[in-house]
Amino acid sequence: MQILNKIRFQIFGYIALISLFVFLILLVLGHHNYIAPLLIVTFTSFALYSMGHPFLKKFSFTAWVFVFVTISLAYPSAFGTWFGFDLKYLIVPLIQIIMFGMGTTLNIKDFTRVFIMPWPVFIGFFLQFTVMPLAGFSLAMFFGYEPEIAAGIILIGSCPGGVASNLMTYLAGGNVALSVTMTSCSTLVSPVMTPFLMKTLAGKLVPIDFIAMMLSILNMIIVPIVAGLIANKILYSRKRFYNQGKTLLLIAIGCILISIIIILGRAVSLGPFETLKSGIIIGFALIGVVALAKLIVNILLKGPENWMDKALPVVSMVGICYIIGIITARSSEKLLTVGLALIVATVIHNFIGYTLGYWLAKAVRLDESSCRTVAFEVGMQNGGMASGLAMSVLKSANAALAPAIFGPWMNISGSMLATWWHRKPVQTKEKEL
Repeated sequence: MQILNKIRFQIFGYIALISLFVFLILLVLGHHNYIAPLLIVTFTSFALYSMGHPFLKKFSFTAWVFVFVTISLAYPSAFGTWFGFDLKYLIVPLIQIIMFGMGTTLNIKDFTRVFIMPWPVFIGFFLQFTVMPLAGFSLAMFFGYEPEIAAGIILIGSCPGGVASNLMTYLAGGNVALSVTMTSCSTLVSPVMTPFLMKTLAGKLVPIDFIAMMLSILNMIIVPIVAGLIANKILYSRKRFYNQGKTLLLIAIGCILISIIIILGRAVSLGPFETLKSGIIIGFALIGVVALAKLIVNILLKGPENWMDKALPVVSMVGICYIIGIITARSSEKLLTVGLALIVATVIHNFIGYTLGYWLAKAVRLDESSCRTVAFEVGMQNGGMASGLAMSVLKSANAALAPAIFGPWMNISGSMLATWWHRKPVQTKEKEL
């Protein structure tokens, strides 16, 4: 079976090479009509090939990003309006689903661990909300971007750490427990810190509504994560209550019904929680889906218990790729004019985060394992959150360009840095709290 899978993935590699060869020939001959379809075939085939390759597998997400970007540039209508519905309104729900998935990987200990290791968490927190925002502001001013694009660079720097940093920390031999706690804590305070930093650093570039941005983060990030924490209890608890078919069915029906009632009861106000309505709807619906899925997979089919761990990366990858496609389709002209300079700024921004994160942590005498952890936490941002805020609060696809570029690039750079550090294991075996 493994041999058949290997052959199947190799076929995609050959298709990618052939289509790339044909693309180059047509490009030289000046036949531009088939260039876009051939590029799409090339990137798609390479993405499928990389998924089965032991080394390239870690870059498969980036390969799929190229697929979606190429499609969105060649056929922007594919990410525009479907049957009168503007697809930009899918961005927030997609981010909420991704954040719910992040919540399912967390538990209360990830937040309370700050009391066990307060100094490393404080250092990471301080660097997270100083190095990246100030670096973003400096780069935006240095390159002289127009206000909306400059605000997007500052925005990605003002967001909390991304969940991908946890994986990179693990691969690099860092302190995974510290990484998860830092990501959790920086995300938890982001409803205050991100609007504050944007108001302070980008307020003169574009209008920043502090309250609107804070509520948007609560709705888009915090509420789904809380729902994910509840789902984590349902998924992984060993208590008999959460492993009975009747209980799971009751939770599934109850949560889904609550979501439907809130959707249909538009005239019914949720009072102070009205602005969090979509997050509450998504949260209840997904808790219900998770309970139902556990009932079917674990109880009825006797399937693997780690099915969520396998499904989550796929859902997150598809969601982020589609968000990038929607943003790119709306900013294709601007991307073609400032794209190269914006990529350069993104690479520098990310590099500053890794470098200052590591060496400043070193300067305050954190151990090597924690220094590597801080480097990833500072250098890797929540690009999905930044994209959502750019579209829903700043109302600007141009402001979403920097986050759309930063996200894929940080996965490439993070993988390379993690691989390099993996070959240089920490000498002293440190106990992970």
